[in-house]
Amino acid sequence: MSLDLTTLTAMTVVFALFLYVVMDGFDLGLAMLFPAMRREDRDVMVNSIAPVWDGNETWLVLGGGAVMAGFPKAYAVLMPALYVPIILMLLGLVFRGVAFEFRARSTRRGHWWDWAFFSGSVVAAAMQGIALGAVLQGVSVQDGAYAGGWFDWLTPFTLLTGAGVIVAYLLLGAGWLILKTEGHLRDDAYRMARPLLFAVLAAIVAVSLATPFLHGEYWRRWFTWPTVALAAPVPLLVGLVALALIRALAARRDRWPFILTLALFALCFAGLGISMFPWIVPGALTIHDAAAPEKSQRFLMTGVVLMIPVILSYTGYAYWVFRGKVDPQAGYH
Repeated sequence: MSLDLTTLTAMTVVFALFLYVVMDGFDLGLAMLFPAMRREDRDVMVNSIAPVWDGNETWLVLGGGAVMAGFPKAYAVLMPALYVPIILMLLGLVFRGVAFEFRARSTRRGHWWDWAFFSGSVVAAAMQGIALGAVLQGVSVQDGAYAGGWFDWLTPFTLLTGAGVIVAYLLLGAGWLILKTEGHLRDDAYRMARPLLFAVLAAIVAVSLATPFLHGEYWRRWFTWPTVALAAPVPLLVGLVALALIRALAARRDRWPFILTLALFALCFAGLGISMFPWIVPGALTIHDAAAPEKSQRFLMTGVVLMIPVILSYTGYAYWVFRGKVDPQAGYH
């Protein structure tokens, strides 16, 4: 594969979206664990993400902006197809952000803000999974424009991917709590992580079995030579990582559940790449069909080369400063 400018732009989009998924995924998952946790533990949970959580959407903005600037034809097709889930996702993120701050100040109605924090996170996670499923199953395109209806995105397959993203984020949130907390809160996270892992594996298997039947090209990628040679290691590696995660949970190695869950996410992204590349709108537009003019891509990549190291440096420094276990007696707000 030659890394031409269009391919590099596509890789930038994938990189930004992957970082958004894993970095915002654990705090969405943590919020969705609220109903299963003690009331007094929720402040500790929030304190574990408070120093870093509000920078995570940077990667969502970067990824979405890169799609608009680098692949405007795909953006023009996908946005009308996904208006409803994207708007609901953004409303969920806003609702969650408001609840995050208000719950710390509202002593009389704190439980209502806890519920808002939970529900906004569920909506955001579900809509992200549904949007992913809608892109995978393809959208109706005619004369270079979206030709479907308002609710074509709502199918059994997209509901499956939505549920899959929810349980994956829950596992990532449990891994974060294991990494950052101690005592009975960490014990509760360990207790929930194992069944969540099996739920995630079931979702991976279900989506993987359904995906090849969506498009003939997907089937050829996974079950015909020579692409099967590239695809075959992915499920094998998923199995090995899952086994390592089970052993890490049994041995109570606090660092590894979160790291290995990130590895599962990376392998799922690899599987998506094998299925879709070079399609950006499956069956309708490849990345080269949808690409902006070369000058626009060069302008975009210049900004990317300048900004991504700055964002990564700041993010890495923030995580380094706030590393280690959270002190339950020390508040953040």
